Amino acid sequence: MNPHDAAYALAKALRESPEFREMKEAQEAVKADVSAKEMLLDFRKEQFEMHKQQLSGIEVSQEQKEKIEKLFEVVNMNTLVKKLLNAEYKVSVILQDIQKIIAEANREIYDEELINTAEDLFGEQQQYEQ
Repeated sequence: MNPHDAAYALAKALRESPEFREMKEAQEAVKADVSAKEMLLDFRKEQFEMHKQQLSGIEVSQEQKEKIEKLFEVVNMNTLVKKLLNAEYKVSVILQDIQKIIAEANREIYDEELINTAEDLFGEQQQYEQ
């Protein structure tokens, strides 16, 4: 089978899967409820800010962690948001599984002896700079 055709078939299967349909329905329900939508967006904003801070190398304080945990508890009390978060989790598991399968194929395709890893290249670059 042609890989492009397989990719289109996979995309179609994903769109038609119960998990994706559940997620789309949950998204629509949250969007239709102003308070649920605001609650979710506020929670995601806090998550994003904490993640951005971590990526910048700034340690996340215990207070910040507790704030996110409390927000998550509050968000989970809203049945619409909880349903959406659960649906997103199910879809993410499917996508992770697909990525693992593709990664396995990549490992079979590429011969490690013939490819420099990023670490090898970075190490060589540092040698040249010294």
